[in-house]
Amino acid sequence: MVESTQVKNVQELLHEFYSLKKPCQSYAIPFSNVGEKDVYNITAPFLDRGEYVIAGRVEDRDNEDSSVVFFVERSDVWVPREGERIFASLQDPFITFIHGELIFGGVEIWPSFGNRDALEYRTVFYRGAHVADLRLFAVGPQSMKDIRLVELEDHQIGVFTRPKGDLYGGPAKIGFSIISSLDELTPRLIIEAEILPNLFQPDEWAGVNELHLLGNGKIGVLGHIAYFSEDGMRHYYAMAFVFDYQRREISPIKIIAARDCVDTAVQAKRSDLQDILFAGGLVLRDDGQADLYTGVNDCEAYVINLPDPFSRR
Repeated sequence: MVESTQVKNVQELLHEFYSLKKPCQSYAIPFSNVGEKDVYNITAPFLDRGEYVIAGRVEDRDNEDSSVVFFVERSDVWVPREGERIFASLQDPFITFIHGELIFGGVEIWPSFGNRDALEYRTVFYRGAHVADLRLFAVGPQSMKDIRLVELEDHQIGVFTRPKGDLYGGPAKIGFSIISSLDELTPRLIIEAEILPNLFQPDEWAGVNELHLLGNGKIGVLGHIAYFSEDGMRHYYAMAFVFDYQRREISPIKIIAARDCVDTAVQAKRSDLQDILFAGGLVLRDDGQADLYTGVNDCEAYVINLPDPFSRR
């Protein structure tokens, strides 16, 4: 049985965040050589064949026909890596390392049958020694995003999921399961993952974006928490919590960054997407700080410096 503490709604979490908030330091990540397209919902940089790489979602401002491109830094600007594969029809990339292999994934999209203005989607997973070696090895259930993996201390694999719908009580929840091998990552396993209860209010939703193994049976979870306001606006915030998978204990969710942590002049993809932070990755530093790599308003990418959200857990 998973145990958690009393649930607070997003407004209460925001009140706590602003009561403790320190002045934000942030900067936009400069991307180039993608024409007029936007780059957002990025991963944190990761080392691949001797240089740091960022995977980013690339698309036109007026549609969601996305590709994922791998970028490298050249003269203080991030540009597509020469000769690297571009993953078409893929959104919101993520990476991790399992048993020494690079695990890369994203949200695969395709036109809905009978309605080309709507999109169907599922999470897909690739593995390989490096980016050029990636090959598809697993797919998630249709209409499920935010499935993430982490190698545990005993080399088993923790799987976080995001089921939604009436069967699970409405907006997206967070589930968890443990597998012994990547070969066990199947749609059925993902669907049947244990739901972590009492994380957020029933009319709000959240998802896992990245995982950090902290030791002593604990996983640091970076994610997002969101809700719709009465005017139809979407509100997304970067959040974090710690999950003790051995004791099945969950620390309270806390918001770690909000839209006003970055330049107020950032544009938005649509009028309902003006209050969006979509956490992509977190680099934990030796000085007790962390660098959050995040998409902003579905059209830009930023780095926000903040206190390590797991350092005092």
